[in-house]
Amino acid sequence: MEIIHISAECYPMAKAGGLADVVGALPKYQQDLGHVAKVVMPMYRTKFLYENEWTVEHKGNLRMGEAYYDFTIIREASNKLGFDLYCVDINGLLDREKIYGYDDDTERFTAFQIAVLEWMSQWQHRPDIVHVHDHHTGLIPFMMQNCFVYRYLASIKTVLTIHNAQYQGWMSWEKATYLPAWDTWKWGLLEWDNMVNPLACGIKCAHKVTTVSPGYMREIKYNANGLEFLFELEAGKCTGIINGIDYAVWDPAIDTYILSNFSTKKIKEGKHLNKKKLCDDFGFDIQLPLFVFIGRLVGEKAADLLPESISRAFDQMPGAFSFLILGSGEKYVEAALQNIQEQHVGYYNTQIAYNEKLSHQMYAGADFLLMPSRVEPCGLNQLYAMRYGTVPVVRRTGGLRDTVIDFEDEGGYGICFNNASVADIIHGMTRAVKLYKDPTTMQQLRWRMMQVETSWERSALQYIDLYLSIL
Repeated sequence: MEIIHISAECYPMAKAGGLADVVGALPKYQQDLGHVAKVVMPMYRTKFLYENEWTVEHKGNLRMGEAYYDFTIIREASNKLGFDLYCVDINGLLDREKIYGYDDDTERFTAFQIAVLEWMSQWQHRPDIVHVHDHHTGLIPFMMQNCFVYRYLASIKTVLTIHNAQYQGWMSWEKATYLPAWDTWKWGLLEWDNMVNPLACGIKCAHKVTTVSPGYMREIKYNANGLEFLFELEAGKCTGIINGIDYAVWDPAIDTYILSNFSTKKIKEGKHLNKKKLCDDFGFDIQLPLFVFIGRLVGEKAADLLPESISRAFDQMPGAFSFLILGSGEKYVEAALQNIQEQHVGYYNTQIAYNEKLSHQMYAGADFLLMPSRVEPCGLNQLYAMRYGTVPVVRRTGGLRDTVIDFEDEGGYGICFNNASVADIIHGMTRAVKLYKDPTTMQQLRWRMMQVETSWERSALQYIDLYLSIL
């Protein structure tokens, strides 16, 4: 099969979250299974763009409402990612350093989707599957089927993967004029709650819809930011497929980002050396259990609960643990986390940044990873932690429920709690500190979690089976 993935993110070209990791890994594993997988994304001005060679594949133009734009399609020349990576350049819209957060994001991603279809409509062949990811590409199935100029693409099967249903790309109806001429009898496919809703549109129009874990698919039927009834209506074509992780990137035995490589045969030594690196860098006591939080400092991740939770945990267990945070997000959360730093010198530090190298070192050196998420469609951080022998301390939600078993249950290796609350977070941390005092059990849990199969191989096969079911 030929599979075209269309996404706003792809690691290592541009990353804001787990979407990039998925789109950067799944096509590679599909290639390994003997298929042709390609990725198309916007051409942001990133470090990866300037450090690699590119070839121009296509030049064209598009109309979006009353505006006209020229666009260029370029391809990464060396195939270094294990699949063809194409980027769409639209001067004035996509030539930005950041992925999201601009006032004209609606125009940026609508133009991106139109440019992709303008290009594909010029192909002499048709791919088997067009696989779109999240609301940024949710209008593509609709346009393929209902825009008159793209009727050549109408027979291609489409799949939508939802990485986070909270973000839906809402647009006012006046912006529906951005789309090429379409069958206005089909206006209901664009509409949800009196607005154009790209994610809802994708759910209605795609031949199959997936979420990134079975648990999240169950949850969005009652927590989908207004789309709950739609998921009930479309339940027959929806399924959950758990994400994997890319073992070429996330493997402590070969990871070039960490101080000391290790495997299941040398867990104790490897964890000790990598923890010493973190403790030396941040002034922590290596004898104490080290907690880390890595990720976006936003409400979905319950990051707003961290300042109070950490402060109260220090009050209840003074001098009993160290805590290191890496991430960025809501400014008030960043400020609150930085404000408690002076109160716990030698035990606590916050790094407000995105730092890929430091994140790898933290997975390798930490004892516990805290994930108290309110919403976690799949979660990759807990999978990275398990791969590096770091015990995940997680709230039972979405993919966290699917992938982490409490250590007191049969076959378990993590610490689980039920509510995104300060009390539950502290209870989870208290259990972790107690567990740390039993080094034999800690070593057994580390060995057990590092044995868990978390690669993309199984999930890639499930996606292939899904494609075959609609071809």
